[in-house]
Amino acid sequence: MSVELAFDRVNGPRPQRTIVFLHGILGSGRNLRGTARRFIAERPDWNAWLLDLRGHGGSPKGSPNPSLEAAAADVVSLAKAASPPVVAIVGHSFGGKVALDSARLDGLPALEHVVVIDSVPGSRERLTGDDNALAIIDSLESLPRGFASRSDFVEVMLARGTTRAVAEWLAQSVVQEAGEFRFNLNLREIRALIDDYLARDLWPVVEHPPDAIRVHLVIGQRSGAYSKSDRDRAAQIAAFNQQVTVDVLPAGHWIHIDDPIGLLRLLLERID
Repeated sequence: MSVELAFDRVNGPRPQRTIVFLHGILGSGRNLRGTARRFIAERPDWNAWLLDLRGHGGSPKGSPNPSLEAAAADVVSLAKAASPPVVAIVGHSFGGKVALDSARLDGLPALEHVVVIDSVPGSRERLTGDDNALAIIDSLESLPRGFASRSDFVEVMLARGTTRAVAEWLAQSVVQEAGEFRFNLNLREIRALIDDYLARDLWPVVEHPPDAIRVHLVIGQRSGAYSKSDRDRAAQIAAFNQQVTVDVLPAGHWIHIDDPIGLLRLLLERID
């Protein structure tokens, strides 16, 4: 059962098409606002929608049976109502795989482009290291329920080994209630979404894009998201399928932060 997603807009002055942006896990639509604004400045005949995926931002929390497919169904349900119609979906990390699954569900007849930013289409092992999403969730689950301020939340996360950039990013999901500040995501739901994200294999969608949809895989050169075999597989698919492109940008996993101009140039080139 789909949930009604919260979203924001960046509107062009004479829109004829809509592009949807999907954030990564533990994020929100605002994460890609800069990219959306730059795109609309260059393409004034488009609107951009910045969605909060289920369990994130202003969208419902604690939904039953959270999964990648359920998140994609939410996107399709909302995007059907877009006017002008949705022609492109851009997703980063978790959102990239949601974008692929949205194309697989085949409920958006005007969809022409799916851009997958540093998100491996296939299944993969759980990530390692202190800065991966599951490790961050472990830290969040051990926190006190409430804080005196967002700054206190940031300081506690720093004390647990989180980088300041990640701690301040997480603080965007801290809300004030009944005189205290608390982290506002349902961590059980987030963990279930990550587990399903890691388990799902969507390489078949890349190998055989539905209808005439073009799939654009964008890889961060310094990111560990793609293994060598993943990169080789992506390149081989693109070599034999004109509906698929693969581009590597000189960036880490957070491509929209590390190389915003390169990403914009790529979006403008690929989404023609």
